[in-house]
Amino acid sequence: MIVREHPSSFQLFFVMQGSVVPKILGKIIGVALLSVIVLLVDRYVLTLPHISIGAMGIFGVALSLFLGFRNNAAYDRWWEARKLWGSMVADVRNLGRHMCVFVGKGEDRKKILSCAVAFAHLHRGFLRGVDVRADIVGWIGEEKATAMTARKNPADAALRSMADQIGQLIERDAISGFGQMTISQTLSSLALAQAGCERIVTTPLPFVYSLLVRRTTYLYCWLLPFALIESTGWFAPVFAAVVAYVFFGLQAVTNELELPFRNVQNGLPLDAMCRTIEISVAEALDLPAPEILTPKNHVLS
Repeated sequence: MIVREHPSSFQLFFVMQGSVVPKILGKIIGVALLSVIVLLVDRYVLTLPHISIGAMGIFGVALSLFLGFRNNAAYDRWWEARKLWGSMVADVRNLGRHMCVFVGKGEDRKKILSCAVAFAHLHRGFLRGVDVRADIVGWIGEEKATAMTARKNPADAALRSMADQIGQLIERDAISGFGQMTISQTLSSLALAQAGCERIVTTPLPFVYSLLVRRTTYLYCWLLPFALIESTGWFAPVFAAVVAYVFFGLQAVTNELELPFRNVQNGLPLDAMCRTIEISVAEALDLPAPEILTPKNHVLS
C-alpha cells in the first residue's frame, strides 16, 4: 500500500510510484499513434469516414457508467478486506484481554495467544500464496508449525488448536461458564473474518462483466480518432491519449483493487497488520515487542 503525503500541483504530473501510467503507457501511446495515422491518411491520402462527436459522447457516457460500477465494486472488495483484517486485529487484542480476565497469567495463556499470532500469519500465507513457516516457528515451535502448515487450511488448524487448548482448560474447570461463552464468541469472530477474506480471494468479479468492459474500452478508444479528426484537427492525438489514460487507467485500478490481498503497491499491507498483531500479543504477554513495520520507499507491504 502506498503511504505518502499528497504531491504538490507540480509533482502531481510526474509521480509514477503508485500510478497506473507505467502499466498502460503502451496502450496510451498506441491510441495516440493510431490517431496520428488516421489524421495523416484522412488529410493526405483519402478521406476516411468521420464519426459524429455527439455519438461518441453518448458512447463515452455509457462506458463511463460501466467503468464506474466496476470500479465501485472493486473498491468495495478492497475496503471490505481491510475491515475484515481490522476486525481480526481487534479480536486478537480482545482475546488477550479475555485470557487475562478468565485464564490469568501462565503458560496456557501464552500458548493460546501464540496460536493467535500463528493464525494471522498462516491466513496471510494462504491469501498471498507465500510460505510463512519461518514467521510462526518462533511463536509455536517447529513441531506445531510443521503440523499446521501441512494442513489444507493452516489458519483453520490454528483456530482448532486454540479451541482444543481452551477445551482442556474447561475440562479442568479453569474457565467459568461466562468466560467460555465470551472466548468462544471471539474465536467465532476470527473464523468469520477468515471466511470473509477467503470469499474475496476465491470469488473475483464476474469474468463476463470484466470482458464486456474491456472490449468496450478498446472499441471506444479505437473509434475515437475518427470522431476527433474533424473537430480537433492536429490535437486529436492529444485528446485521444488523455481519454485512453482515463479509461485504461480506471480499468487498471479496478484490476488492482479487485484482488486486495496481492503483494502489489496498492494491495493491503498484510505484513504490517500481522506485525501489529505480534506487537499486541507480545505486550499482552509482557514480552519484548517487535518493531512496527514502516514504509520502504513509500510502500507498506
